[in-house]
Amino acid sequence: MYEEDKKTDGVSESSPIVGHIREKFQQAETSRLFDEKRWLKAYRNYRGVYGPEMAFRSNEKSRVFVKVTKTKVLAAFGQIIEVLFSSGKFPLGVAPTPVPEDISEYAHMKPKQPEAPQQPPDPYGFKGDGREIPPGATADMLMQNLAQEYQNVGFDEGPANAGEPQIEPAAIGAKNLEKLIHDQLEESTAITTLRHVFFEMCLLGTGILKGPFSFDKEYHSFEEHDDTSVYIKKIKTVPKIEAVSCWDFYSDPNATNINDCDYVIQRHSLNKQQFSDLRKMPFFNEEAIDHCLEEGPNYQVRGYESSLYNRETVETIYKNRFEVLEYWGVVDKDLATQCGIESDKDVININAWICGGKVLRMVENPFTPTRIPFMVCPYELNPYQFFGVGVPENMEDSQQIMNGHARMAIDNLALSGNMVFDVDETQLVPGQDMKIFPGKIFRRQSGQPGTSINAIKFPNSTQENMMMFDRFRQLADEATGIPSYSHGQTGVQSTTRTAAGMSMLMGAAALSIKTVIKNIDDYLLKPLGDSFFHWNMQFNADMPHIKGDLEIKARGTSSLMQKEVRSQRLMTFMQTAANPALAPFVRWHTCLREIAKALDIDPDQLINDPEKAAIYAQIMGMANGNQANTTAAGEQSPMATTGEVPAGAAVTDPTGNGGGNIGVGNIPMPGEAGFASPDPQSTNGKQTQ
Repeated sequence: MYEEDKKTDGVSESSPIVGHIREKFQQAETSRLFDEKRWLKAYRNYRGVYGPEMAFRSNEKSRVFVKVTKTKVLAAFGQIIEVLFSSGKFPLGVAPTPVPEDISEYAHMKPKQPEAPQQPPDPYGFKGDGREIPPGATADMLMQNLAQEYQNVGFDEGPANAGEPQIEPAAIGAKNLEKLIHDQLEESTAITTLRHVFFEMCLLGTGILKGPFSFDKEYHSFEEHDDTSVYIKKIKTVPKIEAVSCWDFYSDPNATNINDCDYVIQRHSLNKQQFSDLRKMPFFNEEAIDHCLEEGPNYQVRGYESSLYNRETVETIYKNRFEVLEYWGVVDKDLATQCGIESDKDVININAWICGGKVLRMVENPFTPTRIPFMVCPYELNPYQFFGVGVPENMEDSQQIMNGHARMAIDNLALSGNMVFDVDETQLVPGQDMKIFPGKIFRRQSGQPGTSINAIKFPNSTQENMMMFDRFRQLADEATGIPSYSHGQTGVQSTTRTAAGMSMLMGAAALSIKTVIKNIDDYLLKPLGDSFFHWNMQFNADMPHIKGDLEIKARGTSSLMQKEVRSQRLMTFMQTAANPALAPFVRWHTCLREIAKALDIDPDQLINDPEKAAIYAQIMGMANGNQANTTAAGEQSPMATTGEVPAGAAVTDPTGNGGGNIGVGNIPMPGEAGFASPDPQSTNGKQTQ
């Protein structure tokens, strides 16, 4: 996996580490039984299946299950995806620390002073700065020239003075790293992976993400050789993440979060081909893999798996599979030494894979700083417990009561919608068929007419049952924080009849998911960004422009604010900051980027970085300077009363029907403001005719 991994020797045979991992696994499995029961209930309520603990009365005919839980889970899942990924960009940012080390927070540069022109200027032109612009020059050509000029200008640390371009090296490094991390997340299909994590987080209460790990990705390209395109495959090492199911994750029983865990274990269910492919992974012992293949599959079906699937499916799925335990955690120095890992530390962090009684892989934890490469995010924090609480568990009681009233309503409809008959058989001729159908004839032998067979109609209590159903549906809304109108239910109160009322309700509904998004920021996105940051710092040594004293910013919670409101607040802030007394304290470049983000506009496509902005500012300054010189020249050169006109200049038409005053006026004198020295061939300061 990594070059830094320290491989053990002689671990293909039975090793004491196998017993250690088996013991830890049994402890974690036993402590997790209560959580497995919670997860099974949640899964059954989502699927609309009654558990074995449900006992029906003999008079209950209906077995209907109203899957309100499924609606709530999908609504919560949809809200999370909408909040985090509606902008099209991953909700992770990189920013320099408040006081960055080893890199300047601010730097300024002093542009070169314009050189004196090497040739006499046009007496009817402007002062100029010594630059020559060829005919047909474009703005891009001018930018290139200015960029070359800026390359020769050094930077000084500290804020710029008035009129000096300023850049933020720490912010530029943060921006480069942010773009790199977003590109790596895109290449690793992170959004698809996170969708699996978020769904299980809503359903079971906990979402688990693993990584990043180094992964060799193939890139396909063509190269030109002797006028021929040759197809080649390129290999690039990139970080990769993967989703881990709660069912396959076993944590330290004494821990309440991943940072407190001494160890975690992931259980893999691999078919023969997947198990054989482990040979291709670094530091896996091929002899141990071959030995396990010879012994055959060893998968043990757990109790919850029989509940998730029917018996036939379980036997089909797991019949030919291998059970592999992946251990991440600490071991004692003595145990590590027995397995071939030498270290001066009393406790050593390792990664080990075992199957049966064989050690497939055992290395020292390769990450710097040392960490367990799992991120565990709760939907709702469960006090003093490792695994969180999901949507189905919060509305479990409401779901059961809604099912009960729905069954009673259907049974009552079946009873009240059909006639029940009271028959006096003593009044009927014996031996008659008692089935009733249209045209049926009963032969009576005694009694009064209409007394032998009587129809009984039972009252209809469906309305009362449905009223209780709606009441507990409202309680489910309150318990989950997901109102019914947020996922499309109509007929909710009259406040939704107006756009303003609906906006208020949707805003209030967004607040209910705020805690969940905050958990995602703290327990998933922030650790994910930190892990990618450390991966690049550790394994991307060939990219020094991304290194620096930087920190990861999770932006999930900030996405909750309505974009319209956020953009309005940003505009109000900029108007306030436009005060000359406050302007020097504002990072205008950052403000402009935030406004673009609030409007769902990619700031990288429309906003220049500080270096390009300095170049554009100089271009605009030159243009404004030329315009000012034009105005100044017109003011300082009124029409001469002496009638002296430079050669080649047009005289103003006295009739006012044509001509202009361009070039008309007194000849510029030496030292006159806005003009260069006169032509040396001129006489007495006046150009010769």
